[in-house]
Amino acid sequence: MRALAAGLLALLPAPALAQAYQCSLPQRLAPLRPVVPDGPTRRAPITGYTLAVSWSPEFCRRDRDPASIQCSGRNGRFGFVLHGLWPEGAGGPVPQWCALTPRPAPETVRQGLCATPVPWLIEHEWAKHGSCMAQSPEAYWGIARHLWARFRWPDADRLSLRPGLTVGALREAVALANPGLPREAIGVVTSESGWLRELRICHNRQYRPEACRRSAFGPADGAGLKIWRGI
Repeated sequence: MRALAAGLLALLPAPALAQAYQCSLPQRLAPLRPVVPDGPTRRAPITGYTLAVSWSPEFCRRDRDPASIQCSGRNGRFGFVLHGLWPEGAGGPVPQWCALTPRPAPETVRQGLCATPVPWLIEHEWAKHGSCMAQSPEAYWGIARHLWARFRWPDADRLSLRPGLTVGALREAVALANPGLPREAIGVVTSESGWLRELRICHNRQYRPEACRRSAFGPADGAGLKIWRGI
């Protein structure tokens, strides 16, 4: 698995961007507080991975932090953003919180903000998920951003205007944007009232897309869907 990860890092292209309307990196960042685990350390064999992709406008319509890089508009306006890459277990509890150190270097955080425009999340995702699959924050985010760079994301703003929009129509749009991506590998997360929150692209141990487990697949194709517009 480490050799496979090293191979992915060797293929890593230039830093990947979110589906951003524009993005500018801040010159400096305030020091981050250390991450506080929200659960126990859990080590388990890894059987696959989930690439979690958030729809930023849905988050930002609830976020009112004037200092937010993601939502203030000062550093750009974002569409789909990279939440993280999560190792999965064999049907039981997933691996988590394997280590809190080393912490990501400030430049590692800064350089990742056009893909994941939330500084504290970059450290959180490494500590909770990445430390169970990689030896350093840089290795973890290198793998995650390499997988992220493989995909193209549909114009969700345009989709939001479609009458009678369904979850299946979104899955179809994602599949059309990524030839060869199975629809069964495209999980969708919505709010209780049917607003799009995230996509979950399911992968096997070789980092190739595969069908999601039922719990990760989300609503059925016929379920209604609403998308909060980013522009």
